[in-house]
Amino acid sequence: MSGFFQKLGFGLKKTSQNLSRGITDIFTKESLSDDVVTDLEELLYTADVGVKATTEIVEKFTVRRFEKGSDIAKIKEELSRDIVNILKPSEQELLIDKTKKPFVILMVGVNGAGKTTTIGKLGKKFAEQGYKVSFIAADTFRAAAVEQLAVWGSRHNLRVFSGPAGCDSAGLCYDGLKEAEKQGDDIVFIDTAGRLQNKKGLMEELQKIVRVIKKISPEAPHKTLITIDATTGQNGLDQVKTFKELVDVNGVVVTKLDGSSKGGILLAIASETGIPIHFVGVGEQAEDMDVFTAEDFTKGLLGL
Repeated sequence: MSGFFQKLGFGLKKTSQNLSRGITDIFTKESLSDDVVTDLEELLYTADVGVKATTEIVEKFTVRRFEKGSDIAKIKEELSRDIVNILKPSEQELLIDKTKKPFVILMVGVNGAGKTTTIGKLGKKFAEQGYKVSFIAADTFRAAAVEQLAVWGSRHNLRVFSGPAGCDSAGLCYDGLKEAEKQGDDIVFIDTAGRLQNKKGLMEELQKIVRVIKKISPEAPHKTLITIDATTGQNGLDQVKTFKELVDVNGVVVTKLDGSSKGGILLAIASETGIPIHFVGVGEQAEDMDVFTAEDFTKGLLGL
């Protein structure tokens, strides 16, 4: 985990530099006047921390009444504690119920968020833990997604179930799950379309997939994960809320933290949705994704 923590810290450098520099500037100016409170709010908004989390943090800082010349390390320590308290409830391990076989994980999210790559990375991780893993390529209108899954499958010896371009995604899921049962798979990841610009069509497609899945296993999907691109900032929070309306999203994976100055989006997601954040990603390689922990993320966020 130490290697990943270093990558996480480096990936969050844009956010941490902005926050660290901003905190230093704010608390070397003057005592905690209304102007400084406003400056702190703006700093947190810029990092896409979100309204609810920002309000909570600022209220606590106002009570503490830091003065001009206060030790910056002490201020960061207090801020770190506040951030961890916001994030901690969302720090939940993704547990695979071995009594549910196959354990079906439905992956949703907009095109470009890294959904298909995330499936590949998580598939590899679980396969290394001894699970028999397969993929269903149900984003049938995007040939690149099918090809991408095929590459991950070939690279790590994971079976990919796919169909002809443009075929019915729900029907493909049905056939794919039947095959997974036959093969004795432990975990099945289902890739889905992310054409959010056609919300009605996407809703109908996803809900049809869920209905078909339940014909095979009434409790499935056992997990519905949304992949969020950290560089989109508050749009990522909007996506979580939108997909939550479409299907019962109950887990989040945040990608591309290595290219973002908006790392605070995890606080917005945690404080405003309460949905567990299971994994974070900081690069293209499989080892560049790992489980989310509030403490490690906060250290990276503040450059501690």
